[in-house]
Amino acid sequence: MRPRGQPLRGVRLVGAGMLLTSLALAAGLTAGGASSPPLLLGAVYPLHGELGEYAADEALGVDIAANLVNADGGVGGRRVVLDVRDLSTVDEAAPALDSLRADGAVMVLGGFASDLSMAASQAAAERGMLYWEAGAVADRITGRGLPLVFRVGATGGNLGANSISFAATQLAPRLGRPASGMRVSLVVADDLYARSVADAAVQNAQTAGMSVVSTSTYNLTETHFDSALATLRTTRPDLLLLVSHVEDGVAFRRAFLAAGLHVGAFIGSTMAECGMDFGALLGADATGVFASDRPGPGFDPSTLNFEGRVAFDRFAAAWAERRGGPPSEDGIAGFTAAWALLHHVLPRAAAMGQLNPQGIAAVARAADLPAGSLPDGGGLRFATDPARLGQNLRAAAVIWQWQGVRHSVVVWPPAYATGIVTDVPLPK
Repeated sequence: MRPRGQPLRGVRLVGAGMLLTSLALAAGLTAGGASSPPLLLGAVYPLHGELGEYAADEALGVDIAANLVNADGGVGGRRVVLDVRDLSTVDEAAPALDSLRADGAVMVLGGFASDLSMAASQAAAERGMLYWEAGAVADRITGRGLPLVFRVGATGGNLGANSISFAATQLAPRLGRPASGMRVSLVVADDLYARSVADAAVQNAQTAGMSVVSTSTYNLTETHFDSALATLRTTRPDLLLLVSHVEDGVAFRRAFLAAGLHVGAFIGSTMAECGMDFGALLGADATGVFASDRPGPGFDPSTLNFEGRVAFDRFAAAWAERRGGPPSEDGIAGFTAAWALLHHVLPRAAAMGQLNPQGIAAVARAADLPAGSLPDGGGLRFATDPARLGQNLRAAAVIWQWQGVRHSVVVWPPAYATGIVTDVPLPK
């Protein structure tokens, strides 16, 4: 993942060589666990600067999962201890993984931003360590055929495809035209995450018979939108897909409105348009904008099965105690990924005496949980084909819409919806 959400309060991320110890350790474990060595779970996150502020929500979700598993007796009677390393640049991936391996970690969870996760997962694979992605969405993280790399959450491809499915089934009728008659333009940040979303959107739009009339790419270091705005003025699309991060997403929306441009519908993506910062910074100017995303603060846990609901309720209570309010999207993603590993996969590996990377991977590949079993509404079934090896095929993804100042709701798919679509076409 890239920057969005609110900075974490109440959990301290520590640097190389130090442990982030779950709070539940002080409460003790089972009698068997008291004499058993701890189970070390490596973690890599950006700890400094803007990325560090945003990654902290995901890290808190992971920490809460470890706490709850420890409160339940740990994994095979062994308490879980998180061993955290700073990963703020791709050059730090190899040293971070070397340091974790030296500490005795055989598995590592991370890494929030797609470029960092790509580097960390590659470094883990080269060292024979299992890598478990908690948040980043670039398709290639699980698109390289690496047998020890897994991701529980949605990919950029999922989010791009969801945007088009939603447009075809929900937006086209409201715009008074068939899906095959829709004209689509994209404005895309130039990075791994954004390209994953955009590539899937273009492919699915073409399959649906939509006309992709323009694609404008911009550099994140120079967010000037004059060229993209001029193209949109010429192409006059029915649907605009913006694949951005927080600051550039807000800046583009402001520039779009200032230019007097209009589209029938505007869909953003997970990095910006559903984050609370987007609504807080834009106020009424966010109203009507959609975003293709993962479940977040407005998620309705009634969609979960019994097991998923129990886990979500425990998580939400722990989050409220440490942060106040409902869990953030990054928090839900971090908790869900860690819960899948610590609660569903590792206990089975421990029971088989296979708490090594290959054994854990084998148990993960055998997991078969229906939708609604995980705290974010997803299920668990990892792909085995090389093109998607280790990707969760039952990851949850939704469409949000801003429907008022600082107010957004899930509008699709129906199973997750907490509101209905409004403002289509967008008011001028």
